[in-house]
Amino acid sequence: MDEIFVPIVLFAIVPLIVWIVSMNGQKRAADLQITVQKAIEKGIELTPDTIKALGVKPRSPFRDLRWGAILLASAGAFLILGHGIQAVEQDEAVFPIMAGVASFPGLIGLALVAMHFLLKGKTDDE
Repeated sequence: MDEIFVPIVLFAIVPLIVWIVSMNGQKRAADLQITVQKAIEKGIELTPDTIKALGVKPRSPFRDLRWGAILLASAGAFLILGHGIQAVEQDEAVFPIMAGVASFPGLIGLALVAMHFLLKGKTDDE
């Protein structure tokens, strides 16, 4: 029983943490929306300073670039892991498999970096 329980808990803890964080974010967003709705009903003017005081953060113009860099770094980590495993195991099939795994975050990262540079200077209003 213990041999199975440990891996299940090990792999279940990551989705549990992601779920807790996302539920906390959703609750915070719902509370903020209720607050804004009550302010509108009372006729309070919502200036950009008021919205910032409520905790609404504007989207960073470097968000795509940051996520792209993180995903490219994780793709590089998969490639290094594949090279390391191939060096130890002497198996020629390991590196191509890890390169295939690395292609997913790598290509998404490249797309995000490209979007950052292609959409530079454009706003959401355009």
